Amino acid sequence: MIEALAALVAAAALAVAILDQPSMRRSIAMAVAGIMVPVLIAGDQWHSGPITELRNSPAMLVLALLCALAVVALIAWVVDRWPVMLPVLVLVALPFRIPLNVGGEDANLLVPLYLVMGGGVLASLIRARRNDLLPALPTVAPAGLARWLKPLLAAAVVLYALGLFYTDDRSTGLQNLCFFLIPFGVIFALMAEVEWTRDRLRILLGVVVGLALVCALVGFVEYATRDLLWNQVVIRSNDFHVYFRVNSLFWDPNVYGRYLALAITMVAAALLWAKPSRESVILAVVAAVLWLALMTTYSQSSFIALIAGLATLIALRWSLKWVLAGLVALAVGVILFGTFAGGLVKLDLGAINKQTSGRANLVEGGMDLFEARPLYGYGPGSFSVAFKREVAGPNAPVTESHTEPVTVAAEQGLIGLAFYLALLASILAALLAGMRKVMPGLGAPPRSYDPDRGPPAARAAILAAFVAVLVHTLTYAGFLDDPVTWVLIAIGYSLAFPCRATSAA
Repeated sequence: MIEALAALVAAAALAVAILDQPSMRRSIAMAVAGIMVPVLIAGDQWHSGPITELRNSPAMLVLALLCALAVVALIAWVVDRWPVMLPVLVLVALPFRIPLNVGGEDANLLVPLYLVMGGGVLASLIRARRNDLLPALPTVAPAGLARWLKPLLAAAVVLYALGLFYTDDRSTGLQNLCFFLIPFGVIFALMAEVEWTRDRLRILLGVVVGLALVCALVGFVEYATRDLLWNQVVIRSNDFHVYFRVNSLFWDPNVYGRYLALAITMVAAALLWAKPSRESVILAVVAAVLWLALMTTYSQSSFIALIAGLATLIALRWSLKWVLAGLVALAVGVILFGTFAGGLVKLDLGAINKQTSGRANLVEGGMDLFEARPLYGYGPGSFSVAFKREVAGPNAPVTESHTEPVTVAAEQGLIGLAFYLALLASILAALLAGMRKVMPGLGAPPRSYDPDRGPPAARAAILAAFVAVLVHTLTYAGFLDDPVTWVLIAIGYSLAFPCRATSAA
């Protein structure tokens, strides 16, 4: 109960950081939220192997802390001197996870991103102390659903923390809060105050493309040598398949595929809005290379996400009506096939479940859990425990729903699902704010530009990338527990409602 109360305090501090204007109070709130994360994890895992080893080796613990503090101080100095380096470092650290043992299980933690977060918070405290944090006043005030984005983000984290008081798996829920929601929320608070100039956007695209190409190169080497860097689960599965899946520097081929899909989407946006030039040819070649890399992942969810992202770009650039018409035609075709093929061809639901790695059963089991506790669910992080106990038995091989709405419904019930849907609506409203003035596919004249908002190409890229992530979460999961989601929302929000006078300017 004490852990849940402390987690609620950390979530409340994060809420202040998300909602407040740049100030000393906001910087202190970010620091409090960030500092409480390792404290909560240490308390939860006090008797685990890694924590015990550190407790029994004070010299090692001191050395680790000193190294971490030195890196954080260096990052803070760099960010304070060159504010543009904050988003660059965030983007560089975004994909990289370090395998560690937590709670007796292997966990892949975003340690580089946590260090960047710490440096950003320390830089914010330094600027606040010398009164260098200027009011972040947007040129266009958020209105309608868009103005609820930040409150709903803050409320979603607080609601998750409240669920720790009754969850069936408090340890997992606490880890999700501390490893994902709180650090990513702090990253959002730091990124949302950045003023995105054209040069900075070009740097953003360059960093994303550069990292994607490096990951693609590693993936090609893995594919050619038939040897993966890590993840024994994928290594063993490759031994039993006719195809060979790669994961590059990522732990999971689907997460690697998601990153490639987002990079391709952003490159496609740059191509669609760019004038014909040598850069366009280079971007086209890059897109082709990343597409080949995506094929080596054999990630169905990533291919679907890429199609969703590209469809969004086509709708914005040319015609929303034609894209919607195509989607309606596709839906009708699927319904007709399902209606008539059921009588002509015996659809093997067991085979479908096998082809989706058991996800059909997981979705069905998740809905059973939702029906059992429809109001508030089994609590944050409890899907695995509840699924084994109530549905599949203790020997179930896979116990993650891999479908975000199902996970939310089972763990947080109608209350959590309502917050989830409201948050999605507010995010899309913010990312779409003012789009009708600049997007030809929404009725705007060609080459339209809104001086009060960010460049149309960049806004289209972020919106399409977010749609791709959203679609990916419906087939693989990982919404607010993916830092990419928070970063896309932060950049999209600051492009829709730019702050001309910020410390990052």
